[in-house]
Amino acid sequence: MHEKHLKPAVLETEEKDAGTMRGVRWHDWYCLYSKREKPMDLSLGSRNACMSESPTVRFWEVDFLRGVAILMMVLFHFVFDLNYFGIRSVEVHSGFWFYFARLTASLFLLLVGVSLVLSHFRAERQGWTVQFRLRVLKRGIWIFCLAMGITFVTYLFVGDGFIVFGVLHLIAVSLLLALPFLRLHWLNFVFGLLFILSGLFIQSINVNYPWLLWLGLEPSGFYSLDYFPIVPWFGVVLTGVATGDLFYGGYRRKIPLPDLGGSPFVGLLAFLGQNSLVIYLIHQPVLIALFYLCGVSLPWN
Repeated sequence: MHEKHLKPAVLETEEKDAGTMRGVRWHDWYCLYSKREKPMDLSLGSRNACMSESPTVRFWEVDFLRGVAILMMVLFHFVFDLNYFGIRSVEVHSGFWFYFARLTASLFLLLVGVSLVLSHFRAERQGWTVQFRLRVLKRGIWIFCLAMGITFVTYLFVGDGFIVFGVLHLIAVSLLLALPFLRLHWLNFVFGLLFILSGLFIQSINVNYPWLLWLGLEPSGFYSLDYFPIVPWFGVVLTGVATGDLFYGGYRRKIPLPDLGGSPFVGLLAFLGQNSLVIYLIHQPVLIALFYLCGVSLPWN
């Protein structure tokens, strides 16, 4: 009789424990293997459960904004090519499209800084600080090799105006230069502003040699299709580092946001953002191929 009464209670307890364990296993799987973080409680000061357990999840808004920046870049280069190949006259060196290009570059470089500091926080939580620096070094060298490939190709096919120190060159160098700044937190806003303001001053300096083009000192008559010197543009990267530290310190989102990562539109742009380097490398050859198929006479034909 006593055993009979105990059995249902024991079974019920075991079933509850098994259910709890299944829930824990599902939660762990979601946090560890999902590409986007678990929806965050929208109350102020709340913490994301996944954020506190796994530093491997991604912030959808960062990928989304990078996807927006890459689409803006493709749009600008399409308009630029229309003018460059003589298909349609468009003023791209002043006015709306000039500032559109500057906004695009600024957003993209700002996100370079945000992504770098996020990777740093993630490495700190995993205890991989040394590996992080080696990974950044390898990444910087790889991107710089790609940038030099673009320099070589544009020198062959474009000639005057070939890319000497473009946005990829800047990103590669900035990844390495920014490493000592990662622990300066809000001071990076100050250093970023100093670099940006220095750019206004350095533009008024004319030199007779091209050896400091990477820094921002241009010889008279210099022109390049893509030119992003360290001064002032490294200041935008540092501003991104400070922004990432402010809003994602410790690899935790500091501002409440709804989880829009499941939206098809957001997901598509986030996917583009995660593959921005590949898109950057192939978009111009694709655009040129489309122009050629449409019968446009290319300068090197």
